[in-house]
Amino acid sequence: MEPLASRIRPKALEEFVGQEHLVGEGKPLSVAVKQKHLFSFIFWGPPGTGKTTLAKIYAKSLDAKLYELSAVSAGKKDIKDILDEEVNGYSKVLFLDEIHRFNKAQQDFLLPYVERGEITLIGATTENPSFEVIPPLLSRCRVFVLNELSDENMKAIIKRTNLKIDKESEDWLIRMANGDARQAITMLENTNQLYNEITLESLKNTLQSKFLRYDKAGEDHYNTISAFIKSMRASQPDAALYYLARMIVSGEDPKFIARRMVIFASEDIGVAQPTAIVVANDVFRAVETIGLPECTINLAHGVVFLCRAKKDRSAYNALMKAMEDVKRYGNLPIPLKLRNPETKLMKELDYGKGYEKYSQESYLPDELKNRKYL
Repeated sequence: MEPLASRIRPKALEEFVGQEHLVGEGKPLSVAVKQKHLFSFIFWGPPGTGKTTLAKIYAKSLDAKLYELSAVSAGKKDIKDILDEEVNGYSKVLFLDEIHRFNKAQQDFLLPYVERGEITLIGATTENPSFEVIPPLLSRCRVFVLNELSDENMKAIIKRTNLKIDKESEDWLIRMANGDARQAITMLENTNQLYNEITLESLKNTLQSKFLRYDKAGEDHYNTISAFIKSMRASQPDAALYYLARMIVSGEDPKFIARRMVIFASEDIGVAQPTAIVVANDVFRAVETIGLPECTINLAHGVVFLCRAKKDRSAYNALMKAMEDVKRYGNLPIPLKLRNPETKLMKELDYGKGYEKYSQESYLPDELKNRKYL
């Protein structure tokens, strides 16, 4: 039987919930659909926010032949088969889910066909395309950023399932789904099938049951990476290696793990051992160049190193405090002595006047003279 999430999938923009900055009146996708404008683009955003649905709606508006592939399992042959297929004048639109999983060689193969317009590409990714998509391909695609669905969006989507749910259970489900519509719908469907009623207790029982296995786009994905990071933070290599193994066996993207390790090296180790960022970055590069399964050895090596390193979050904490002041006070005037006197007028206005290279006087804006972040 077709999953509930698929059965209630919107068929037109008018039915779509969320992403108003893209689908609202006069917004980019709305205009493209109305004008039947053919172009390649990439959706970047969290899981369950409408990437596949919008791709289907867009392709339908063009009367185009839509092909759906996952970069996890697809290869050059799949692309070639699409190109070779005769479609009697229809445009070919390829929706490539998890485009970040396509390696450089596969993206290079796809590039000329997108460039010549033989195929219109719609990529979807949860990862920053600036890092995961080769520059020539990225330059030929517009990037649309999708946001997590709001609580109101989630309520509207839950209502569309026509499944009875009380307010307490709905509130819990929305918190648990964290803006992921597909996860919420799947939870509702599984709970209804297992218990014939949707209550807070039955929802929680379903969440713990074997019917919801590790989902790289779901809650266990976030719970496991959270446990992994917290184990390294607590300097517990055994626990960190366990969660690393769990992610690897479950099919997690090794680059996702390595990227979080690079972040951890600066956020949690920081100035206590500055070389940690070098090690973490080299692990990431090793994962990129070697790939599975051997790169798991590089990951394990890096994890043990990061666990054993001394920890110091002072740089990270100082940045967070500084950002709070930026948000609170906006762009405060920069002291004149710190401004660059590039022109004669700027010099006349005292730009750079009184500047001393090694002064102990605070260089912060006047409103923050006594502020200490570090």
